[in-house]
Amino acid sequence: MLFNRLSLFAAYGALSELACAQFPPALEGVTVLDSHIEDGIRISYKENDLCETTDGVRSYSGYVHLPAGALADLGVQNQTYDINTFFWFFESRKDPANAPLSIWMNGGPGSSSMLGLLRENGPCYVNSDSNSTYLSDWSWNNEVNMLYLDQPVQVGMSYDSLTNITNNIDTGDVDVADFSNGVPAQNASFYVGTYASQDANLTTRGTENSARAFWHFAQVWFQEFPQHKPNDDRISIATESYGGRYGPAFAAYFQEQNERILNGTWDEQGQTHLLHLDTLLIINGCIDRYVQWAGYPQMAYNNTYGIKAYNESRYEGVIDALYRTDGCLHQIENCRNLSLAYDPTNQGFNESVNTVCQKAETFCTAEIRDPYFDSDVNYYDISAPGAASFPAPWYAGWLNQPHVQQDLGIPINWTQSNAAVSRAFRSIGDYPRPGWKEDLAYLLEEGVKVALLHGDRDYACNWYGGEALSLAIPYENATNFAAAGYAPVVVNDTYIGGQVRQHGNLSFTRVYQAGHEVPAYQPETAFRIFQRALFNLDIATGHISTTENPDYSSEGVANVYNITNEPITLPGSQCYVLDREQCTEEQWETVMDGSALIKNWIVVDANTSYLFPELVGNGTTSPTPSASGALPESTGAAGKNMVGGAMLSVVVIALFTVL
Repeated sequence: MLFNRLSLFAAYGALSELACAQFPPALEGVTVLDSHIEDGIRISYKENDLCETTDGVRSYSGYVHLPAGALADLGVQNQTYDINTFFWFFESRKDPANAPLSIWMNGGPGSSSMLGLLRENGPCYVNSDSNSTYLSDWSWNNEVNMLYLDQPVQVGMSYDSLTNITNNIDTGDVDVADFSNGVPAQNASFYVGTYASQDANLTTRGTENSARAFWHFAQVWFQEFPQHKPNDDRISIATESYGGRYGPAFAAYFQEQNERILNGTWDEQGQTHLLHLDTLLIINGCIDRYVQWAGYPQMAYNNTYGIKAYNESRYEGVIDALYRTDGCLHQIENCRNLSLAYDPTNQGFNESVNTVCQKAETFCTAEIRDPYFDSDVNYYDISAPGAASFPAPWYAGWLNQPHVQQDLGIPINWTQSNAAVSRAFRSIGDYPRPGWKEDLAYLLEEGVKVALLHGDRDYACNWYGGEALSLAIPYENATNFAAAGYAPVVVNDTYIGGQVRQHGNLSFTRVYQAGHEVPAYQPETAFRIFQRALFNLDIATGHISTTENPDYSSEGVANVYNITNEPITLPGSQCYVLDREQCTEEQWETVMDGSALIKNWIVVDANTSYLFPELVGNGTTSPTPSASGALPESTGAAGKNMVGGAMLSVVVIALFTVL
């Protein structure tokens, strides 16, 4: 290959002097390559078997390092920061040399894709000890090569520059720190570590700027790792939540650049690899605010589970705020008209447009979304209490275990969400801007398959809004799609996983008994939909070839509002101190006042002693662990230091920062 092999980053040494158990260990065994397509670009990676332990199946994690200014030719202004994008690649368990390839991204904006990898659709799940894993039967890499990305820069394990921080889980405050006079003591709610800069000016502001960074990453990755390029030279994108913006924008940008390369109007050195698109799959996507906002009061007050998050009076107030003359939809219209006139690429170039769009989003979230929070109903699962115990949070501790950091080749502490990225997107009013459903129309007419699926227990990006969006896509077969009936999704011989409307290359699926992270709730159903979409089969049965039947339409009822379900009883609450959102107020009070007994980051109580007896036992503390990566224990919390030399810097600021 056309690379120069280099030694491990010397640049990491500046922070390594501070390396102790709180900080990532010094890196070893990382391969670093100079890119041959453009000066200043590097790739670093390391083979590991942390998650995918199937014999003969290989996985690699690492970074594509883009220098400051790399995106200037793509129209991104003021990229004064480096972009070090973390990836984790898994070969297919079946015939990887001939398998298709899909890229996975979580949303946020600012949410790490390790959430999707480790508790949704990746090769493994993390055990409740936060220190070990077990294989998933329904991993999406069963027959597909999978590439997981933390993007945009500063998300998860991606970074601009390595920065010392303190993090207060109780308040959510992340502060840049100077440890020259010593590292402060840590406890169950206060940590130190190495993060990205936390500067909202040092990330790609908004979806469209991030699309350009993603394009540049993909150009480098596929040209430097040609052995992982699919035989048919087509890639797919799967995403979730705020990925409802990422997916359409990123895929459309790829398609547009392909056209420029083919027609000879692209002249940038090195950026000439065609990235042909096959499928775009979006799970519980928030795609178009104008279309989808109306689903929020319906989901809160009149859903198919018979759960009412607020009363009729509050419902009517939300409807009024949505439709009145100065209301939410009117403000979004104003934002979009100004954006189309003065910032048509949605890159945040016009501060007046940014302000109008930001104000529209602020009003709509306060008046349309936020009344829901007066109830104790979970934002991501209407059947669960506010402090939900599912999906499991154990991956948060695992990702910051020293042996995991070492094997991944990362110089940074992992976090689930990055507030600086969220602020950057909000600063340009990215949320309500126009264009993403139009991107879907463009992709559909270019022959790209689009699969939309929504768990029917999610409020954050609910299925009512998702269905409305699917019917609002302005493409040439919209009438035929609307005329298609809903058909049952046959998952196996004994289970119907939902209802799907499909015509040709567009499908919309309501998935039963699933919250925001559909694959976590219904792993087999999500796997079947993913497989059928990528392998050109009808979503309902997986038996009809959509290649041979390009005008296929599902048959059945016109709507599925009358199909109701009873909520499934979930396990009792458990407080995992690395995820504040999974603790009740009463549980968190014991963490903060020092009265909680915490073992393996789990607050010990009657419920957790029953659920995890092998971890929390009968409430007695174990001997002090060694500094080899053993799990921390505590006889107290905020006011008492954790026991043991393996104190890890781990914080989940919020599960999602968005929607």
